[in-house]
Amino acid sequence: MMLITRSHPGVFTVLGLISLGVAACGTNPQEPEADLSTATPAAAEQPAPVPDMIEMGGAKSVTTFFVTSVGIGQGGNLSGLAGADAHCQALATAEYAGDHTWRAYLSIRATSTEAAVNARDRIGTGPWYNAEALLIAADVAALHSDDNNVTKERATTERLDMVNGVGDTPNRHDILTGSQPDGTAFDGSEDRTCNNWMSSDDGQAQVGHHDRIGRGDGVNSWNSEHPTAGCSQESLESTGGAGLFYCFAID
Repeated sequence: MMLITRSHPGVFTVLGLISLGVAACGTNPQEPEADLSTATPAAAEQPAPVPDMIEMGGAKSVTTFFVTSVGIGQGGNLSGLAGADAHCQALATAEYAGDHTWRAYLSIRATSTEAAVNARDRIGTGPWYNAEALLIAADVAALHSDDNNVTKERATTERLDMVNGVGDTPNRHDILTGSQPDGTAFDGSEDRTCNNWMSSDDGQAQVGHHDRIGRGDGVNSWNSEHPTAGCSQESLESTGGAGLFYCFAID
């Protein structure tokens, strides 16, 4: 566009406003907009990994898992789940870990008067640490997978003592659970709980091996290796046990 003005008689001033010239001399072409259709969304925030060891000296005891240092002494008669839980609580309290609520890792089968209880459903959500503040498992799923640390070295008692296993005298690696490998109860028609932990005579109990050493080249399960010969104290001891069981804090 061109604008002509008259400032004095006979004098004309030409003001040239040539848009194309201005664009060519001083203005950059507009850059194309970024294509956001293929942009990668921000990665979802991942939870922090569970540490393999935690610091001591917190508000509560670091101990949230142990193998009982002693059994109740009546074979498979633990006075039911309540009696087993009370035993866990008493042992923990004696070692300054009574500020947690404790549950025994034991299942019971369904009967005509009571429903089945799965060990995995009564132990809280984790993570769990032994008395040395070393990780046992991050959660219930990890506990029942290959990603757990239930070993002779870490599955210690409330006193941090190692429990005898294969090669020790006496062998005490049979740990009462009454459970299948996934932590659930056996079918109601099959008693692997010494009559739901009320019998020191008839029946049998399913046990695991805390040292992960079994009778062959199998899984060598920490919670479901084989049934006992019976429910008396003598029967438990005859296959390498002492009536010990696992205890977990639920808080």
